[in-house]
Amino acid sequence: MKKLIFTLLLSPLLLHAQQNFKIQGKVGNIGSPAKIFLTYSKEGAQVADSALLRDGAFSFSGTTDLITYATLVLDYKGVGISNLNRKTKIDVLPIYLVEGTTIIKSADSLSNAVTTGTKTNEDGQRYSKLLKGINEKIVALNHEYETAPPEKKTSQDFLQGLQSRYDVFQQERSEINRKFIKENPDSFISFMALYTIAGQSPEGPEVEAIFNSLSSSIRESREAAAFKKALDNSKRTSVGAIAMDFTQADPTGKLVKLSNFRGKYVLLDFWASWCGPCRQENPNVVKAFNSYKDRNFTILSVSLDRENGKEAWLKAIDNDKLTWTHVSDLKFWNNEAAVKYGIRSIPQNFLIDPNGKIIAKNLRGEELQSYLSDLFKSN
Repeated sequence: MKKLIFTLLLSPLLLHAQQNFKIQGKVGNIGSPAKIFLTYSKEGAQVADSALLRDGAFSFSGTTDLITYATLVLDYKGVGISNLNRKTKIDVLPIYLVEGTTIIKSADSLSNAVTTGTKTNEDGQRYSKLLKGINEKIVALNHEYETAPPEKKTSQDFLQGLQSRYDVFQQERSEINRKFIKENPDSFISFMALYTIAGQSPEGPEVEAIFNSLSSSIRESREAAAFKKALDNSKRTSVGAIAMDFTQADPTGKLVKLSNFRGKYVLLDFWASWCGPCRQENPNVVKAFNSYKDRNFTILSVSLDRENGKEAWLKAIDNDKLTWTHVSDLKFWNNEAAVKYGIRSIPQNFLIDPNGKIIAKNLRGEELQSYLSDLFKSN
């Protein structure tokens, strides 16, 4: 059973050149003590700007290096954004900080506001409306899981039923994305929609074809060049490619080369001690290792722990009983092997055959067990 991970929002990617943004809004006739907050990420730090409402009117202005996904939050009681919770009335509007003046108007709430003035935000609002119905279904599915009694959450029939419904919703959402991109090839939002299809590690002929369907103004932009580079890099780690060699030190300082494992089936596993999903997956990886370690199979784990994280790395290896070969240069996301393999999220893995060829990718949970079972039955 795959872990249920139901996502709704676009990744807050930052794109294009410096943006001098202005936001002018009016929400009814709301006044003190209400406040409105603008939250976004800038240079890796979270920004939370605020403004008072005067007869419903508010404004923000500033500069970002790139087009930035942001959120407007209306705090009706003026309690402060850190004090808002599910029991508090929360009114939210996603927007993009983009060159020009974005106008926001509503008679009653942010969530019902109409956004005009900048094409990116106008397109974004159209896109959000298209996804609203399917996103509401996914929210309801999440709620069904969260509110289920503990014993029901362990029922495979219940979990598989949820997963099946989620897969249908995901397919529906993918079709909406594809249709929007096809009809709006010159829209920045189409580029964002492509990310929801491609994920953090874009690869494959379908993703490349969708990318090539975008207008030249999008494809030739700086951010599109980075996306294209990621696509090109993915071909070097696709199924059928020869795994790229690398050398890193194990916990004792001994240098280990991937090519040293030629002649064996190797699961090249990227993880980190601080990565919750990685730690949740580790028992499954342990099971795979113990089941097939005597069948010409082994594991090489590459940790994306930080420079000051060696102790946590070693402790996680011990606590999770990971009794195979481990390496790391302790450079976090700049781990040289991870960069070489285009790793942008973890856990990720590559199954490599005795000749050094990648034969499968990102096998997790029961899928890993099933694949290895079939592999070693035929070998």
